[in-house]
Amino acid sequence: MRVLVVEDERVLADAIATGLRREAMAVDVAYDGGGALERTSYIDYDVIVLDRDLPVVHGDEVCRRLVAQRTASRILMLTASGDVDDKVEGLGLGADDYLAKPFVFVELVARVRALGRRSAPALPPVLERGGIRLDPGKRLVERDGREINLTKKEFAVLEELMRAEGAVVSQEDLLDKAWDENIDPFTNVVRVTMMTLRKKLGDPQVIETVPGVGYKL
Repeated sequence: MRVLVVEDERVLADAIATGLRREAMAVDVAYDGGGALERTSYIDYDVIVLDRDLPVVHGDEVCRRLVAQRTASRILMLTASGDVDDKVEGLGLGADDYLAKPFVFVELVARVRALGRRSAPALPPVLERGGIRLDPGKRLVERDGREINLTKKEFAVLEELMRAEGAVVSQEDLLDKAWDENIDPFTNVVRVTMMTLRKKLGDPQVIETVPGVGYKL
């Protein structure tokens, strides 16, 4: 899942990003509304965690512009005020969800995951295919009842393959969803991650390489 965190309090923004990355999400950060609009102009995010009170371009205006552009990204608004009127106003701008500060991080993760499921055709919270069972909420992977320990990137790659439901996923799409904007597009990290993932999943192999196209499960 690709997430953009837009928050002008840098310590908080970086803490949120670090926590979401530990949940196997690819996370970029913008510290003002202008930076958010710039990134969303060339990156398709599944979820945008958007603070309302932002410099350069206010969070409300960022939300208005994204909604006007008919973005597929789901928007979770953060605000220091939890009053009902503020929540109604934020949702009225087109936000998909609203969370007041201070918040409990596990609730933020749960809301981001829920919105991520809504940014694509609906799929069950727990994914199953080819004897593999993947639970994003619990960060749990099993094959034929055997638990498999994966790194965050291996987990993210496997999740994208399973969400594709048998369709081919290109290397570019995997880089986009499992890594962030700082990754070198010419790196061999996808191939290396795929090798270790296949080894951990064991035989018979369930991940197929489609030469010149990508991978499918």
